[in-house]
Amino acid sequence: MTSAALPQGEGSYAQRTNMAGLDDKMRVQTSLKPWLSEWHLVPDGPAFSTHHARLMPVLYGPQPAMLKVTENADEIHGGAIMEWWNGQGAARVLKRADGALLLERAQGGNSLADMARNGDDDEACRIICAAAQQLHLKRPDPPVPVPIAVWFRELRSAAATHGGLLAQSWRTAEKLLATQDGPVILHGDLHHDNVLDFGQRGWLAIDPKGIYGDRAFDYANIFTNPDLSDPTRPVATRPGVFQRRLDVVCKAAGIDRLRLLQWILAWTGLSAAWFISDNDPMAEIDLRIAELAAAEIATLTPPTVPPFSGRR
Repeated sequence: MTSAALPQGEGSYAQRTNMAGLDDKMRVQTSLKPWLSEWHLVPDGPAFSTHHARLMPVLYGPQPAMLKVTENADEIHGGAIMEWWNGQGAARVLKRADGALLLERAQGGNSLADMARNGDDDEACRIICAAAQQLHLKRPDPPVPVPIAVWFRELRSAAATHGGLLAQSWRTAEKLLATQDGPVILHGDLHHDNVLDFGQRGWLAIDPKGIYGDRAFDYANIFTNPDLSDPTRPVATRPGVFQRRLDVVCKAAGIDRLRLLQWILAWTGLSAAWFISDNDPMAEIDLRIAELAAAEIATLTPPTVPPFSGRR
């Protein structure tokens, strides 16, 4: 059907789609205007949106910054965690109020995802580990965090429904949650696209979830990425990458190999459960990494021997 055959005023599909996109952009820009005025910000690029926030690159005086506005409680809590980190291992918060956050903007041209895809995955992993170590340093007066056990309630439910590998992940998570080693404020979503190049300031984290638990948990997300952001250019699921990453991350983070594997199994089970609940095929990436972790765990732990029954 041509555009001339459409009812008057509707235009072509492409025109209507473009208009819808323009309408969305206008709504995003309109929602940011009060904060542009309140904080005397100058737009420095087009506004855009994610699942839970609206964002715009801006200038705060001469400083490049990023304005982020959200009504999502988890995102607002993450902003409080960012402010508490005070620019150490994370982007510096310049302003924060209600659901609005003004952050220094990453100006470097490098990407950890590109680094991993282009043959320097070891260094990308080390950079994420270094950022995590900065974030995990003890600081006074932290915001009230969400206990990590709260997240894993969803894995327990999924394990009961689906069994199999999710049940194995839940059993592992249950043991880990009962024996957490040196719990700290965690980023909760630390991976290649959430650690950015800030030029002279180095590689810094953004978009934390701000949960509280075993520090080893924060390293597990490395093992499914950057595949979850673009599965058409896999890294994590390439042959041999999982084992090599284990060597690199264990050394860089100073974590026991078995405990890291157990957290990888627990985390990938939880992440897969979230994807499965949304009927999202990305669950397959998590499940593949969970299988690799379970296989490695089996080589490091003795098999369970049934008790002697007295009969031969």
